Order: sequence, then C-alpha cells, then structure tokens
Amino acid sequence: MDNTKNLRNMGLKATYPRLKILELFQSGEHRHLTAEDVYRLLDAAGVEIGLATVYRVLTQFEQAGVLERHHFESGKAIFELAAGEHHDHLVCLDCGHIEEFFDATIEARQREIAQERGFEVADHAMYLYAHCRRENCPNRQKGE
Repeated sequence: MDNTKNLRNMGLKATYPRLKILELFQSGEHRHLTAEDVYRLLDAAGVEIGLATVYRVLTQFEQAGVLERHHFESGKAIFELAAGEHHDHLVCLDCGHIEEFFDATIEARQREIAQERGFEVADHAMYLYAHCRRENCPNRQKGE
C-alpha cells in the first residue's frame, strides 16, 4: 500500500509525521491508541515527533476519515483505523483492554427496536464495559 499516494488522495500532504503515524496504525500491532500511546510508541522506535504534532495529525486523520475517535470510560480519546466494517467494543474496566466484536443478532435487534419506535438507524456505537473474569488475563497488571 502506497501511503504517500493514499494521503494525497485524501487531500493531505505526505509529511514524515503523517506517514509514521499512519504506519503505526497499519502495523496491526496496536488497534486502539490514545495520542499519548502514539507518542510513546513513536518515541520508543526512535521517531522524534512532538506530542502536539501527534494530536494535530490524529485530528486531521479523523477529519479525513482515516481514523475513528472513540471516548471510552477512561475519558481519553481512543483512535483506531476506520476499517469500514462495523463492530462494537468490549472494554475492560480493570486494565482498559479493548476487544472488538460483531454480533448479527444484536445488530438485527437494534434495527428492529428502532423500527418499532418509528426510527431508522443511521449509525450507532455500542460499548460494553465489563470486568475481566479470566484467571490468566494477559492484559492484567501483575499483582492485581
């Protein structure tokens, strides 16, 4: 995938910060990141991009439809690639881990409920907040 061309097609110049931030999200290692997460990961990789620039690029990517912004329980904005496929989120209240899921039955029931009340769903976001019940949760901090 040619990110330089893709950014230009979205009306954005292919600057070094934009390319590096886009590569980070496309790597697939991290699906849901705060601006601070992006900054720390880039810094750890030896990429020098200021936090203000990270915030600016994330906002530009959101406006261009490259990223989606979510506001989970933490109060911080979380970004993920706009994949074009709808999914919902399960958010751990203990460690903040986020899992994506899709359930056709839930989606159908939401449309039915809207129709019963005289609405047609244009879009929605569902976040389920829960406590992890797995004994060996890989995301739980040591000592919890």
